[in-house]
Amino acid sequence: MTEQIQRKLSDSAAARWSALVIVSFTMLCGYFLTDVMSPLKPMLEAELLWTSTDFGIFNSAYGWFNVFLFMLILGGMILDRKGIRFTGLGACLLMVIGCVMKYGAIAGYIGEGTLLGMKAQVTLAAFGYAIFAVGVEIAGITVSKVIVKWFKGKELALAMGMQVATARIGTMLALAITVPYAKYFNSISAPILLCLVLLCVGLIAFMIYCVMDRKLDASISESGEQPEDPFRLADIVLIIKNKGFWLIAVLCVLFYSAVFPFLKYATDLMVNKYAVDPELAGNIPALLPFGTLILTPFFGGLYDKKGKGATIMIIGACMLIGVHLLFTLPILNEWWFATIVMIILGVAFSLVPSAMWPSVPKIIPEKQLGTAYALIFWVQNIGLSMVPLLIGWVLDTFCKLEGSGPAYDYTLPMAIFTCFGVLALFVALMLKREDKKKGYGLEQPNIKS
Repeated sequence: MTEQIQRKLSDSAAARWSALVIVSFTMLCGYFLTDVMSPLKPMLEAELLWTSTDFGIFNSAYGWFNVFLFMLILGGMILDRKGIRFTGLGACLLMVIGCVMKYGAIAGYIGEGTLLGMKAQVTLAAFGYAIFAVGVEIAGITVSKVIVKWFKGKELALAMGMQVATARIGTMLALAITVPYAKYFNSISAPILLCLVLLCVGLIAFMIYCVMDRKLDASISESGEQPEDPFRLADIVLIIKNKGFWLIAVLCVLFYSAVFPFLKYATDLMVNKYAVDPELAGNIPALLPFGTLILTPFFGGLYDKKGKGATIMIIGACMLIGVHLLFTLPILNEWWFATIVMIILGVAFSLVPSAMWPSVPKIIPEKQLGTAYALIFWVQNIGLSMVPLLIGWVLDTFCKLEGSGPAYDYTLPMAIFTCFGVLALFVALMLKREDKKKGYGLEQPNIKS
């Protein structure tokens, strides 16, 4: 008599890839709003009289609640204690609420006069962005844990690469279509309203995923697999004591500080340094996320089969340095040169995340993953909030140009981004050395034979 072996729902390729598609779409909607304001900087300055400092303050709001009120860390702890469904739905609702407030401010329904010493419109739009940021970042760590739950021991890096690539479609759309969309409707707020509609659809998509997650939990129980010990607050101490965790976290903040804040100003860079038409300038930065659509899953699949995760991160950091150095130097101020350099940055942007995020489960136990990812995202948010503010201040203080030509000289800001790349390379080398000492397996394949 043959004993029938119970299979988990995640053993079905169709089920786990369907779950990935659903949660990835939700993140795509979130990333659209994250970057929708970036191409609008010249229009904000011309029509709403924002300054670069105002724009920097607005973008710095991304980390106000996540960093200074520790909301992201709290979200990670809630994720490990309350589970994926509860945390994910709450995160989606926060994204919608934040978008509503941001839209109201930019559309002029709220935000007359001054508030907290700034234009009320800037302040309220920033607060809406800060609320949205809590939601999208908690959604990000929730989706990371979703992928580990469905793909551990299988195509983990490929799945994470596919999720990152799908999310980058949101970034690409934000950079490419925002200005034409705003001009078509003759309204700066029109793209934000589109984001609101997409976020509502993303919320519905996550509700569908929750049904699948419940079925997965039931199949895990039926398969006889023993669940891990529950998360305890003492586990935070174990995470904080882990040197490998901190190297990943610092590498993350340095790398992303050289990419995402750069994207906030990349359209303006194309206008001021490369004399690209403002209506078309967003198309060049849009090439960066477009490249990740193919390359991030490719490099993730390579990591799954061949390993070499730490080496991949080192190569990506080297490419990041070269790209920002080329943007810094006063050479070939032509749109085609900027396009080539942006494509190379897209390759670097594919290399590091494809290896970095799947490496975390090799360093941290699954029951601690929500909190670990939250702590990493928290450190990352320090950079994502402070660097745009720094760059906006540097532009207004040191880089303003007089006359009818370009408004800003971007040499100094690009030099700052280059320094982030140098520091990221140094940390990546330290991570590879730590892997050799501790045997995390970062250079080993993810797929178990």
